[in-house]
Amino acid sequence: MSSDNPTTRTRILDATWTLLETGGSKVRMSDIAKAAGISRQAVYLHFPSRAELLVATTRHIDAAKDIDARLAGSRSATSGPERLARFIDAWGTYIPEIHGVGRALMAMQDSDEEARKAWAGRMEALRQGCAAAVAAIVADGALRPELTESRATDTLWMLLSARNWEQLTQEAGWSQADYLAAMQDIARRSLIADI
Repeated sequence: MSSDNPTTRTRILDATWTLLETGGSKVRMSDIAKAAGISRQAVYLHFPSRAELLVATTRHIDAAKDIDARLAGSRSATSGPERLARFIDAWGTYIPEIHGVGRALMAMQDSDEEARKAWAGRMEALRQGCAAAVAAIVADGALRPELTESRATDTLWMLLSARNWEQLTQEAGWSQADYLAAMQDIARRSLIADI
């Protein structure tokens, strides 16, 4: 078996995705191998460490759900406020689709270094998206004057955290539409100056 066999690699990634999404906060390499219908050694042939597998799985999910297409509207926006709105919409509608995997990685991160790294990578990608939206607002001269670009990025990153989405929609019972409308309003009021 070749270590670059895309069919086997995809089976491993899909099995990991499914196990994480179905509440697998203690997913082991042997569980993944069994779900993919291969040996544990075959998993290690494709992914030498569990950390590499978890990170690759998050990237596989992004590719399968075409995150680049989802972000295209934000990236092509012609103003800072428009980029902000489109980014919030893209990320806010993506969270429910990755919630199961995100929840598993968040639950595992305190006791599992590999899961912590995988989740930190996703959150860093989110932070970069927030930074790009804020940079567009700054370029327009529309950032609230009391904010630095860094503080504005931190604020947006916090607002759009998966934990906040979970608390509002899963625990407080907000609809997805209410969540998106509130994040749009709060972010606009928090970041954009009254011009």
